[in-house]
Amino acid sequence: MAESTKIEFRYRRIGRIDDLTDIVVMLFPGNRNQQYAAARILMALRAAKQPIPTLADLECRFSISRRTLQRARAKLARLGVIEHVTWMNSRYGGQQGWRLSGRMSSSLRQLADRLDAWRSDVRPERGEKDEQLVELLG
Repeated sequence: MAESTKIEFRYRRIGRIDDLTDIVVMLFPGNRNQQYAAARILMALRAAKQPIPTLADLECRFSISRRTLQRARAKLARLGVIEHVTWMNSRYGGQQGWRLSGRMSSSLRQLADRLDAWRSDVRPERGEKDEQLVELLG
């Protein structure tokens, strides 16, 4: 039976994450080539002081196929782990390229805050509203 390629986001597994390899295995399960490409992308961006204009040099330096590198980059960008900065962004003085992003971490914090707020909100009118919204789903 083939290994699943869906992201495993289990709370017990999150608590055991220790380093970069654990993160890429969680984000890219079942695909060792994409795990390697994602790890190389993340390490290159962490080491860079400025946005990296292109990630194509990683293909040659680490023998990663273009397709694998692009798929890993696209998934990291969709998740909000990395982002592309355009030349119009004044924060980087006209530079453009790829950089590490804080979007995923901030959105996970917001989700945790919303779950905590929902759990602690025990007002009767809130419960009625939730009940009505669930009925609309069914």
